[in-house]
Amino acid sequence: MFSKIQPITMAILYEIHPQNPQERILEKIKDDLKDGAVMLYPTDTVYAIGCDLTVKSAIERVRRIKQLSNDKPLTFLCSSLSNITDYAIVSDSAYRLIKRLVPGTYTFLLPATKLVPKLVMSPKRKTTGIRVPNHQGCLSILKTLGNPIISTSAHITTEEEGQAPIALPIEHQVDKARLYDSLGKLVDIIVDDTSDPGYHVSTIIDLTTDEPVIVRKGQGWEEVEEWF
Repeated sequence: MFSKIQPITMAILYEIHPQNPQERILEKIKDDLKDGAVMLYPTDTVYAIGCDLTVKSAIERVRRIKQLSNDKPLTFLCSSLSNITDYAIVSDSAYRLIKRLVPGTYTFLLPATKLVPKLVMSPKRKTTGIRVPNHQGCLSILKTLGNPIISTSAHITTEEEGQAPIALPIEHQVDKARLYDSLGKLVDIIVDDTSDPGYHVSTIIDLTTDEPVIVRKGQGWEEVEEWF
């Protein structure tokens, strides 16, 4: 069982193929996540810190690493649109929009179902942020694990709804070696698919009302702005 406190040794590094992740490595990652591991991993936007959505102790550690209070909601990744509907209440109009945008660099704010842990959702609004990434490594981990994965930027920057920039500030843009060095003693496992860290955050779309609203202009926002 992974410790609930920050480990003092460097994380285990798992190297996966960017297009065809090795099944044996995916199984090891799955076992670690089920056992409470916190992971540093690449996505189709930025490198993220995450864990199994169902492991409370791991979610608490993610919050401590990012210094996030419990009233700040956490985004998580799902493997498909049908998987989103397990964790969020999706109206017909929201479903049609999401179907056009997944997989992709978009985070959808939706009313949460009872499957979403309270430690993850917005406590006041009872909403949750969900993405289906356009990233083979993420999707392979999700499908192997069988549960959503927490996804919060590994870069220290503003992540509040509507306040983060389309790209991370220059001072937060670090190469992979520095990223691994700075976070390698705070997480349990690191997933490397040979890609460099991205610097463009996701676009956040609020689908909790009848009219969708872009609350953060991130990667890909220009492609959907005309729809609103």
